[in-house]
Amino acid sequence: MTMPRDRISLLGVRAFGHHGVLTREKREGQEFVVDVVLHLDLAPAGTSDELARTVNYAEVGADVVARIEGPSLDLIESLAEQIAGDALARPGVHTVQVTVHKPSAPVGVPFGDVTVGIERRRAVPVVIALGANLGDPERRLDAAIDDLAGDLEAVRRAPFVTTDPVGGPDQPRYTNTVLVATTAHAPDALLARLHAVEARHGRVREVRWGARSLDLDLIQYGDPAAGTDVVSDEPQLTLPHPRAHERGFVLAPWTRVDPDAVLRVGGSVIAVSELLAAVDTSDMRDTEAGSC
Repeated sequence: MTMPRDRISLLGVRAFGHHGVLTREKREGQEFVVDVVLHLDLAPAGTSDELARTVNYAEVGADVVARIEGPSLDLIESLAEQIAGDALARPGVHTVQVTVHKPSAPVGVPFGDVTVGIERRRAVPVVIALGANLGDPERRLDAAIDDLAGDLEAVRRAPFVTTDPVGGPDQPRYTNTVLVATTAHAPDALLARLHAVEARHGRVREVRWGARSLDLDLIQYGDPAAGTDVVSDEPQLTLPHPRAHERGFVLAPWTRVDPDAVLRVGGSVIAVSELLAAVDTSDMRDTEAGSC
């Protein structure tokens, strides 16, 4: 699945700045013009008519002007990077294209314009737990990972392990793994993708803790060590996963693929290896020698 092609374009934002390599440019300054194209899913805003569900382009414009009028930079490449970083920090924006125009650049020959254009994508670290105990679980988990190829980057998969089911009716052992990756999706959009992949593989939510063809859980979004992780108590999006810290079938594979991983538990950020040491993993069995 590709990301929505919706976009907001803010073109021709003008302001006076002092960016350039030459002393004269820094002293006298000149006008800069910036185009910003934000890529995001506009369906939530379109169906709700709520400003909070989209990006306020007046605020984006103010950010651009603040960067142009801000501290002097030698390169407009650096100016473009700063503007792109501001845009990607806004919730929901997964890709941004920035073009900086320098129409009065000291080129030395007749010219119409000088521009620098960049495109940057959000790259947020995420942790996803996968499990299945119906059919051929390993093949189903591999297929689910393939289905997420357009939604995740820099994917590292932990080795498969099997564990006894927790609660519920009698059922086969589970095969589990964990993905450590990055994504350009906002957390709610990524969760929707996980549910869509579950549905594609026949997942139904009828029996609590019952056998499952596929189970995909968003464990963590962002980096707790840097304080950039998303914390949410919303029923439709609870982050970090409220029971991940006590589930050996999440913690053990996770440490295998990321030994330095940390997880937010309440108000504390705790090493996953420390959490693992406090849970019972006696029922866990490896099914392969290494990770992919």
